[in-house]
Amino acid sequence: MYPSDPSDHPASSPGVDLALDCPLAVVLAERMRQSRDDLTRRWLVRISERVRLHPNRVFPTDKLLDHVPLLIEGVADYLENPARVVTAETPVVAKAMELGELRYAQGFDEHELLKEYELFGGVLYAFLTRTVESVEAPCTRAELLSCAHRLFHAISLIQQATTTQYLTRMKARIHEREERLRAFNRTLTHELKNRIGAALGAAQVLDVVPALDAEERRRLSGVVLRNVGSMRGVLDNLLELSRMGMSNARQQRHVTLPNAVAEAVRQLRDVARDQGVEIRTGTLPAIEVNAAAVELCISNLLSNAIKYADRAKAKRWVEIDAEVSPPDVNELCELVVRVSDNGLGIPEHERGRLFERFFRAHTETNPNVEGTGLGLNIVQETVRSLGGRAWAEFGAAGSTFAFSLPCRRAEDRAALADLEGEGQSGQ
Repeated sequence: MYPSDPSDHPASSPGVDLALDCPLAVVLAERMRQSRDDLTRRWLVRISERVRLHPNRVFPTDKLLDHVPLLIEGVADYLENPARVVTAETPVVAKAMELGELRYAQGFDEHELLKEYELFGGVLYAFLTRTVESVEAPCTRAELLSCAHRLFHAISLIQQATTTQYLTRMKARIHEREERLRAFNRTLTHELKNRIGAALGAAQVLDVVPALDAEERRRLSGVVLRNVGSMRGVLDNLLELSRMGMSNARQQRHVTLPNAVAEAVRQLRDVARDQGVEIRTGTLPAIEVNAAAVELCISNLLSNAIKYADRAKAKRWVEIDAEVSPPDVNELCELVVRVSDNGLGIPEHERGRLFERFFRAHTETNPNVEGTGLGLNIVQETVRSLGGRAWAEFGAAGSTFAFSLPCRRAEDRAALADLEGEGQSGQ
């Protein structure tokens, strides 16, 4: 992408004599410049049809939308004069690299990125086919083929610039995830080893000292049960995460948010009843979500709310609700899910560490609460993998844990419109 081999250029290839001032190339380049707004529109519509994004989201700002005419200008310049080699130093390549950065940020996959330039090439070749019929300038068949080759070569170089930048960001992301996974494995191994040791030690005492009094036997049995139960919870979380990582998120099962919430509530209904905690559901827009990811996140947040319920309160509850933020000027919106409770809350000095791996709040005041401190970190990592974020909110009593997911699909906007319509009709 970057400076190419001179032998690749028709103008410099042995045995090929193509004048730089080819009349056909000059006319085609000029008409391409004149038609760049129409060509931009055609490309934009075809991309949005392919990737199921609103055209305003394909290039979410005017500055980014200006990239397309500049790319077309670069192609026209090379078509007119192949001596203007598309190199890393040229503005058109800088814009192509910015496009790769944008597509990475938007969550395009490799196929969509390559498809985008396939569509770009298709739009320009269709323009070439339409235009050449109306050009009166004389040209040979060799010159006509040369124009097609110049067009192909310019598109290829620009595509390489975009793809290289995209892959550079992807490689950095993979490296970061590998480092986090190594650290996670080290910490997880240490934690499981400690819990196995605690459970095994208590079990051995129960086995070799049969004359223990009832209270001590109950205490040691509790140690075994708590540690084994905690390990099972950790392994269940890891199993869900491994299932998510086996395929691309686009290929996973999607359900509506109310169905995902209902499944998470079903899993924890008995535990909540035993602890005297009522699970409530509020407004839940019918947006399609990744079933495994959202159920995993809600289950972890519900589990925490149940564990840290305030036993001093006669009525203990946890409530799940959600909303879709209104689209901004670029038609970007997000789904926000909140899990609120009237529990113990979080001491102010511990709030900054809530999403750290293995950190548990209230360890001094409630040392017997089960858990390994993985739940919130798993929620955070899960929503990050889908382009979202997780955070906590605190009021006078209790806590609210929330996560957001980007609305990427046209169906999300339709669901939001339906929800707004229902609200207005009910007024």
